[in-house]
Amino acid sequence: MKFYLGVHQPAWLERDLGIPLLVSHRRLAGRRTLPRATHEWALDSGGFTELSLYGRWRSDAHAYVAAVRRYRDEIGNLAWAAPQDWMVEAAVRARTGLSVRTHLQRTVGNYLQLRDLAPDLPIIPVVQGNEVTDYHRCADLYERHGVDLANLPLVGVGSVCRRSHTREVERIARSLHARNVTTHCFGVKTLGLAHYGDVIASSDSAAWSFSGRYLPGCTPSHRSEANCLRYALAWRARLHQKFRVAAPTKPGRLERGASDGNVARRPSRRPDHGRPRSPSRPPRRKPGGGSGVSSRAGVRR
Repeated sequence: MKFYLGVHQPAWLERDLGIPLLVSHRRLAGRRTLPRATHEWALDSGGFTELSLYGRWRSDAHAYVAAVRRYRDEIGNLAWAAPQDWMVEAAVRARTGLSVRTHLQRTVGNYLQLRDLAPDLPIIPVVQGNEVTDYHRCADLYERHGVDLANLPLVGVGSVCRRSHTREVERIARSLHARNVTTHCFGVKTLGLAHYGDVIASSDSAAWSFSGRYLPGCTPSHRSEANCLRYALAWRARLHQKFRVAAPTKPGRLERGASDGNVARRPSRRPDHGRPRSPSRPPRRKPGGGSGVSSRAGVRR
C-alpha cells in the first residue's frame, strides 16, 4: 500500500523528500508561481471544504481542468488528481440540501465531464456513499455509463475520513476489493491500515497536522507543529515503523515490522484487473467467518 503524506505547504513539493505527497487544489489555486515537484504527488480537489463552506462547487469543470493541466505541466510528477466529487457526510448534505442519491449522481456526472474534457489528464473516479450499498450503487452508476472501474488503475473512496468506526471502513474497502476495484481511501484513520491495508492500493492522511496544533513549535518561528516539515516526517516515520507501509501496484497482506519507511506485503491473491472471478472460487472470508461484503469510507477534502 502506498501512503501519501497530506501537506498544506506546496513548497514542500520542491524538497527532495523521497515520499509521495497529497496537496489540495485549494492550496495551489490562484498562485502566480508553482513549485517544481521532485517526487510523485497527488492532487486533492478540496471538495469537503468547498461544499461545507458554500454548498456547491464555485468553479466549473472547465476551470478545474485548466487548473489540473497547469499543475501537471508546471509542477510535474502528478500521479493522479481527484475529481470535483460530492461527499455525503451529513454536515455536507445539510449545507447542500441534497440527498445522498443526488450527491452520487453529481459525483459520477462530474467525472464523466472531466474525462470528456481532458482524457489526457490523470483524473480518477471516486465512489461515494453512506452505507456499503451506496458505494456499490455509485459503482453501478459508473458502469451504466461505460466506466469499467475494475479496469482502471485507481478509484478513490470518499466520505470515509471522518468515520470513527474503523470496521465500517473495512467493510467498504473489502466489498470494493471483492469487486476487483483498485482503491485509494481518502484520509482514513491510520489505525485502520492494520485491518484493511491489504485490500487498498493507497491512502493518505494529514493527521499529523491536527495533532501538531496542540504542540509548541520546535523553533521560535513555529507557534505550533501544525505546519512543521520535521514534525510531519517524524510522524510519518513512526507510522511506517509501526505498519511498514510499502507501495506495490496491487494490494497484499500488511506486515508489521521494519522501519524503512515502506510497508511490506505478502503477495496478493487478487486476480488481474478485468478478469472475471472464477465461479468455482469461494468468496473471500473475513477472520471468524463472513464474506467481507455487507450492506459503505487530509489535506482534507
